[in-house]
Amino acid sequence: MSKNAAPRILICRMSSLGDTVQTMPIACALREAFPSSHLAWVVEKSCSSIIREHPALSTVIPLDTGWSKSPTGIRDAVRMIKAEGFDVLIDCEGTICSGLLGWLTAIPKRIGFTGSHASVFNRMLTTERIAPVFDHLTDRSLELLIPIGIHSPRVRWHLPIPAKARSWATRWRRNIPNPKIAMLDPGVALMSEHWDARNFARIACHLRDAYQYRCIICWSSNAEREFANRIVEHSRGSASLAPHTDLQHLAALLELSDLFISGDTEPLHVSVALGTPTINLHPAATPKNSRMYRQLTLQSGVVSAITEHPGKSEGRSTRSRKSVPAHAVSYARVCDAVAEIETKQRLLRAG
Repeated sequence: MSKNAAPRILICRMSSLGDTVQTMPIACALREAFPSSHLAWVVEKSCSSIIREHPALSTVIPLDTGWSKSPTGIRDAVRMIKAEGFDVLIDCEGTICSGLLGWLTAIPKRIGFTGSHASVFNRMLTTERIAPVFDHLTDRSLELLIPIGIHSPRVRWHLPIPAKARSWATRWRRNIPNPKIAMLDPGVALMSEHWDARNFARIACHLRDAYQYRCIICWSSNAEREFANRIVEHSRGSASLAPHTDLQHLAALLELSDLFISGDTEPLHVSVALGTPTINLHPAATPKNSRMYRQLTLQSGVVSAITEHPGKSEGRSTRSRKSVPAHAVSYARVCDAVAEIETKQRLLRAG
C-alpha cells in the first residue's frame, strides 16, 4: 500500500486490558503509515474505556463480554463489523473467535499469526500468517503489519487520558510540595514474607530519605484501602493515601509521577505506556512475553537484564490479581532497582 492509500483497517484485540494496552502501538504505527485510513478497533466493552478516545483510531467497535457464546451476540458482532466494509483485519488475538469473526464478516485480507501464537482453527481462517521473531507481545503484534508494508515502526502508545482526569490530577499534584512522587500499588495479594505493610512503609521511608520522594499508596477495594492505611500508619509521615480512582484517573496520576512500584498487571502496563519509570514486583515466573515492555522486571534471586523505555476504564474492580509466593522480590532488591533508575535519570538530565 502507498502512503496515500486510504484502507479500511480493523484491529482485533478483544479482551484483557493489559494486552489491549500492549497492542496500542499498532494503532499508532498504522495511523502514521496511512494517515487517510479508516482505522477501527474491535474490543469487548470491559476493555473499551482505555482506547475509546485514542487519537489514532477512527472508531471503536465494542462487543458485549461473552458475545461469542450466543447466536444473537455473534449475529450482532458480524452485523456491526460488516457494515464498516473493512479491507484488512489485523488479528492480534489468534483465537477461534477472532478468526471466525474475520471470516464471517468476509474481510478479504486477514493477517494473523502462525505457530503457537494462534489456534489451529484461527490459522485456517486467516489469509496471511506471520511467524513472529520477537517474544514480547508488543513487538510480536507489530510484526503483523509487515504484509501491508510496515517494517520496524516506532513504538508509541499515545495512551488517551480524558481532559477532566488530567485536569483533576494536575490540581491534586499541586497540593504535594515534594519535588518527586512515587506511586505504590500494593494490593492485598502481595502480602508475603517480604511484602507486608511494614516493608512497603520501609520503601516509602527509603524513597523519602534517599531521594526526596513523597509516596502515594494506591487502592481500589475496601480490603486494599485497609492495607494501604496500615502502610501509611507505619510510614513515619513519608506516605499518603491516594484518592479513590478508576483506571483513567490513575493513569492521569501516573502521568505526573516519577516512579511506579507495583505487582498489579494492568496499572503496570499503563505506567509503561505513559513512560513512567516502573518496577514490577512479580517474581521470576513472569513470562517474557508479558513482562513490562522495556522496563525493569525484578526476579527472585536473579538480577534481571535491564533495558530502557524510549520515552516517558472504567472502574478498577476487574483488576486481576495473582498471589505472590513467599520468596518474592526482596526489599533490598527493590532498593537496588530504585538506585539504578535514579542513576539513569541523573544521566538523562545531565545529557
